[in-house]
Amino acid sequence: MTTNVHPNAQAGFATGTNELYDRVRPSYPTECLSYVRSQVPESTAPLKIVEIGAGTGIFTRALFTHPEWATSIGTLRAIEPSHGMRDFWTKHVKDNRCTIVNGTFDGTGVEDGWADLIIIAQAFHWCLDYGKAFTEFARILNKDGAAVFIWNLADREAAGWVAQVQHCPRFRLDVLRQAFSTLEYTSLFYPQGEKQWAHHGLATEQTITDRAQSWSYIAMLPPDEKAKVVEDIKGILERGDGKVWINKEQGTYQDPHMARVMISIKK
Repeated sequence: MTTNVHPNAQAGFATGTNELYDRVRPSYPTECLSYVRSQVPESTAPLKIVEIGAGTGIFTRALFTHPEWATSIGTLRAIEPSHGMRDFWTKHVKDNRCTIVNGTFDGTGVEDGWADLIIIAQAFHWCLDYGKAFTEFARILNKDGAAVFIWNLADREAAGWVAQVQHCPRFRLDVLRQAFSTLEYTSLFYPQGEKQWAHHGLATEQTITDRAQSWSYIAMLPPDEKAKVVEDIKGILERGDGKVWINKEQGTYQDPHMARVMISIKK
């Protein structure tokens, strides 16, 4: 990775971690993607999109298979600083309208005014310099272009076991919102719009323990410490505070998440 990438992301998403990451991280609810599409004028299609922090392509694949997006995309240029994630993306994203290159939030390599839309899914919390990032976003967006920030996070309010597993707050919305009050943001973008959706998938003990091991700050731990984390999580799941069973005999239960979208229109 390049040097202006968060060190935890460098260590936690290194080569060899990406297969697990892609397998256990949840995808995005269709209504979330529909909402974002509804906020982009039909007249701008086919869209020129820059996806920054594209990772293994979880969001990219969701976008290209969504019925309201599949025919709206002209070109998607994915930006990702992790070599391992870029390699995984290349192997699993199969559409000749999209490419992926090395880059960061403040160094995309995209031409001035090229993009109709910037999308950053599950990644902007890794940004090291919000001011530089928003300056870069404004540079590559065309007139009236938009930057879309998306997160799909475990819903700590939905069940006790979720809050206990998520004992380390990796995402602080109040801290993140400070980015949208920087001088660079307020001078270049209108106040962001926000919307969120509660949804749930299907979980098992294996799903949850594997997902925890895909978190950057767990992935970088020595094997013995990582094993201790897994055992602690198994204890939490066995107690099952607030667990809603889907099929108790099969060991499946609801996996509550909250998808959140922020949309910023360029001035």
